[in-house]
Amino acid sequence: MKSLKILILALITFIFQYTEAQIQGVDNVIGKNYSISSKTLNQVRDIQIYLPDAYNNSNTKYPVLYILDGQWHFTNGVAIQKALRVPDLLPEMIVVGIITKNPLRRQLMGNTPDKFLQFIEEDVIAFVESTFRTSKERILFGWESAAFFSNYALLDKKQLFDGAIITNGAYASEDRVNEFSDLKMSKNKILYIANSEKDIYYVGSSNSFSTFLKEQKPNNLHWKYQKFNDEIHESLAYLAMYHGLRYYFHDFKSLVFSSIKEFEDLGGISYLKDYFKTRGERYGFPTEIDKSTKHSLIWLAWNHDNFEAFTLFMTAFKTMVETNKSYDNAYWKNRFGQFYLKHHDVDNAILYFIDGIEKHSDSKELAEMYAGLGTAYSLKTDRRNAIKNLIKAIAVAKEIQDDKLGDYEMQLKALKAKKH
Repeated sequence: MKSLKILILALITFIFQYTEAQIQGVDNVIGKNYSISSKTLNQVRDIQIYLPDAYNNSNTKYPVLYILDGQWHFTNGVAIQKALRVPDLLPEMIVVGIITKNPLRRQLMGNTPDKFLQFIEEDVIAFVESTFRTSKERILFGWESAAFFSNYALLDKKQLFDGAIITNGAYASEDRVNEFSDLKMSKNKILYIANSEKDIYYVGSSNSFSTFLKEQKPNNLHWKYQKFNDEIHESLAYLAMYHGLRYYFHDFKSLVFSSIKEFEDLGGISYLKDYFKTRGERYGFPTEIDKSTKHSLIWLAWNHDNFEAFTLFMTAFKTMVETNKSYDNAYWKNRFGQFYLKHHDVDNAILYFIDGIEKHSDSKELAEMYAGLGTAYSLKTDRRNAIKNLIKAIAVAKEIQDDKLGDYEMQLKALKAKKH
């Protein structure tokens, strides 16, 4: 009996421990922490590094987003990578968080910016670029005190950064801006500034700096100032980083237009060609207009019943339409045929209906395509072929119990009633 009690107790203990193990969580890791010895600051500093999902399975060299105050904002940089469905809206990038807690952050960024910039160059950047595959393209993010420093760093003659995203703070002396404007560069730097009227501490400096840039129009700089007046001093960092990255990589995404007018106002087909050529050269993409943009424009013209634009796109993108498997189905053959028919382009309507019927004879659109073909022949006064195809439409409609059967029968009756 005693042995049985011991066995039961052991079993209960095992079940309890097993159950406890099953419900224990597993660490959710989004990067790695590194401690680097800084000769510049004479201290050990901590940084965080996130590598893109594809890093270990590729030979790609990645741009790097350096985030000041990584203790607060590092996870934002990683989250934006995930949320924007990289690499569709942003390129994949390495994210580096530089941890600098108070009161040291204010001392280094505000009182000794040259020393802190040297630390970033000689310790942080040197470590990152000697350890990981980078493209040498660098973007710097800073909030509050780090915003002032990021602005300072972007305008530095060493040209360490290609762009800066700064929020809740902005300032640069006239001398520094003028010196920056006189530098010789292969490409312009990009500066994104964000703030809110509810940031009662620093919105004044952001407003003043924006006014100063408008007046000075410095060379070597593309910049934008955006306000989010529902936010306060402490809440703007994530939005600023999101919009700042979208601004910096403004030419990465495929183009989608809200209207044909927007497409025309930007320059039409010539604008598309220039955009994708520049995009391809910057990111190593093909330089022709991509399929996604072509398809969205065709759909936009069709959806807005703009036959002139539709004809333009179907002509300009003819090769894509003919070779893209997405269009090689009864749905699109019928859709194109009906659209051409609606706008009395009978020849093109006939081409799409015949192609759809021949290739997709088992589709649910078959009866509608036969009926459309009958209507098209009727408009060409080819009564014999019109009647023949309407009869086929009715036969298919009966077989599949198509709701439009009555329409096809009435159409045939009206056609037969017409005099030769």
